[in-house]
Amino acid sequence: MLHCPRTFARTIAFSGLFLATVLTPALAADPTGDWRDADGFANIRVAQCNGSMWGAVVWEKTPGGKDKNNPDPAKQTRPTLGMPILIDMKKKPGADAWEGQVYNAKDGQLYSATIKPIGTDELEIQGCVLGFLCGGQTWTRVGPPIPVSAAGNPPKGGAPKSVAPPKTTGSVAHGTKPGQKQAANAPSDTVGDICLLPDIARPTQ
Repeated sequence: MLHCPRTFARTIAFSGLFLATVLTPALAADPTGDWRDADGFANIRVAQCNGSMWGAVVWEKTPGGKDKNNPDPAKQTRPTLGMPILIDMKKKPGADAWEGQVYNAKDGQLYSATIKPIGTDELEIQGCVLGFLCGGQTWTRVGPPIPVSAAGNPPKGGAPKSVAPPKTTGSVAHGTKPGQKQAANAPSDTVGDICLLPDIARPTQ
């Protein structure tokens, strides 16, 4: 049997504890990727675009949905697929959380919201009306974290007029986790890089 000197063994144990302390929060604090909502009706892709976190619908259990409850008549016929749900969420100082707005297609309203990764496979969504009547749900990861999109930081004048979706950034294979291949029967990715979607690519007012 191999024996290690006590000092050396303590060094190894301390190093392991240090690495666990340093690396675990880094993994837990990444809200990007594809997430299944609590009801299982949709997958939301979260990516960093223009320095903020945005989330858009990239898969629907029942295809063909329309944003019929939107108070803007011009948007009531837009598809819910590709529609932004998490809006311009900024990093909260000193916390692994992002604050912004969440769009609720059920009533067509925007609410103040916070997203916070719980471990590596859950994302907690909390939304409030006028600072109270808060509610939330937990989403489950179905796709790996997404590197910063090539379209995520367009020039100040806005997104480039003609940009092909990057092959390796901003979009992920639905239903996969890091190191996994896309399943043969998994839905095809029709949305791609959400940072290129018109409602996200244009500069925020």
